[in-house]
Amino acid sequence: MRVGLHALGIGDGARPEVIRSVATAAENHGFARLWCGEHVVLVDAPASRYPYSEDGRIAVPADADWLDPLLALTFAAAVTSRIDLATGVLLLPEHNPVVVAKQAATLDVLSAGRFSLGVGVGWSAEEFAALGVPFTGRGRRTDEYLAVLRTLWAEDPASFTGEFTCFDATRVNPKPLRGGQLPVVVGGNGDAALRRAARSAEGWYGFNVPVADVPGRIAVLADECALRGRAVGELTVAVALSDGAPEHLPALSAAGVTELVVVGAPPPTPDAAAVWVEGLARTWIRPEE
Repeated sequence: MRVGLHALGIGDGARPEVIRSVATAAENHGFARLWCGEHVVLVDAPASRYPYSEDGRIAVPADADWLDPLLALTFAAAVTSRIDLATGVLLLPEHNPVVVAKQAATLDVLSAGRFSLGVGVGWSAEEFAALGVPFTGRGRRTDEYLAVLRTLWAEDPASFTGEFTCFDATRVNPKPLRGGQLPVVVGGNGDAALRRAARSAEGWYGFNVPVADVPGRIAVLADECALRGRAVGELTVAVALSDGAPEHLPALSAAGVTELVVVGAPPPTPDAAAVWVEGLARTWIRPEE
């Protein structure tokens, strides 16, 4: 089972010198992938419930620095050469999908084919309102935008007509390096996200999942895959835990997890950040040491 690291882009993890230190240390110590999440805006007193905590509140202060994940990962790509990169997640319905197709393919080319596009539907009505995008219907919008991405990556010129998007004989280049497609990972813990992953993606990313819930979530994913004539083994299964310890790794692997994602906030200085990453590697990658 691979081990990824979700630690870039927020607070101290938004500083370029810390990103460089974390990214290079993670690559050197055997982490498989760097993840970076997204919120375009946060608000001081949200009415929307955050779905990944018991109290419904996101732990990140509204005034914290939060980098654009595609730009942050492009910086990380430039200072590394082997470690994979993924958005965890990009809130796809908040964006123009033609622009996302261009940006994601660009990052894939600049990283020499190391990028996977993790997407989610979003949960903050306030964020959608600030961006002028309807909150209602964001699931349908996400499904259509995924189809737009696939079309633009595979065809040249490309045409598409949908509920939200329409273009004809349009060229968007460069193309992703892996046969005109990018691996897509769907994030989210609910059944709708699992259905979307089974239907439209190459992977699933569960975030802040209790370790006891992981087998059940993967069982639902397997059922959804079977309904569509797919084997769950065709998908990558990445999980960030809300609890758990290294001794849970064998059981998680047996349940079908292909990547454990360690989530954390790095220290504010490059040297301390490098030591922090080394300690995480000793805990999660080399627990026998």
